[in-house]
Amino acid sequence: MRTKICELLGIEYPILQGGMAWVATAELAAAVSKAGGLGIIGAGNMTPQMLAGEIKRVREYTDRPFGVNVYYLSPYVDEIIETVIRHRVPVVTTGAGNPGRHIHRLQEKGIKVIPVVASVALAKRLARLGVDAVIAEGMECGGHIGDLTTMALVPQVVDAVDIPVIAAGGIADGRGLAAALALGAQGVQLGTRFVCARECTVHQNYKDMILKAGDRDTVVTGASTGHPVRVLKNPFSREFLRREAAGAGRAELEALGAGKLRAAVRDGDVQGGSVMAGQIAGLIRQELSAAEIIQEMMAGAREVITSWKGVL
Repeated sequence: MRTKICELLGIEYPILQGGMAWVATAELAAAVSKAGGLGIIGAGNMTPQMLAGEIKRVREYTDRPFGVNVYYLSPYVDEIIETVIRHRVPVVTTGAGNPGRHIHRLQEKGIKVIPVVASVALAKRLARLGVDAVIAEGMECGGHIGDLTTMALVPQVVDAVDIPVIAAGGIADGRGLAAALALGAQGVQLGTRFVCARECTVHQNYKDMILKAGDRDTVVTGASTGHPVRVLKNPFSREFLRREAAGAGRAELEALGAGKLRAAVRDGDVQGGSVMAGQIAGLIRQELSAAEIIQEMMAGAREVITSWKGVL
């Protein structure tokens, strides 16, 4: 099952791992790339020195293609771009901002540029700027979200641009991959599913909370700030929503949320921390290796696609 994304990125399977801040470290990225997908380091608010160390460690684990996700709200974004170029990272995905000012410089160094988009308008604008592909991410995803669901967003983006589209948000198994391909996507990006990969270095408390989650166990915080975030329900999310409903201002809410993702991911504080996860968490019941996740997903997709022949 090779698609245009496989050819574009030099990978075996049309599966990308989301570049989640604090979560997507060298260990996880290397494991996904070794298994035939595209592993991605989540640069988040890393310093350039920290990112350089992660890139070096990925290359110690594997010689296969990998990527870095550049977070455009980072105070180090320009330095991060220079670090990516200096270390010849094959692929850059971007989020939380427009990568327009960096696209040409990255591509002239042979780096593929693939932004995350949450609307048709943004996808069209970035396609005109010459990006190599886009990740159409629906609001089912964990972390920062847009307004449209994956089912609604992906086919509209596919129809609007002439570059490959990768579907993200609410995808965790072969059925999700098959559905994305049916919508016209050339591949998928998984976030929450790979949090529960054995190679993912997040605290076990974080993984366990996802493994125990049900279909209605996520909520969206921060809608009033302009930066809505999907998280699992816990005392922190309840307090955040309480203050938000009471009319707390953006500064107060941002101060409340500062450092809470790291507290959950690294320290295992899943009561007072921000446990970002997608709505698909209710489907995840087992911690597997990255290779097992990918192989299970590919087998499931093939089974679904083969079964379609019986209804045609």
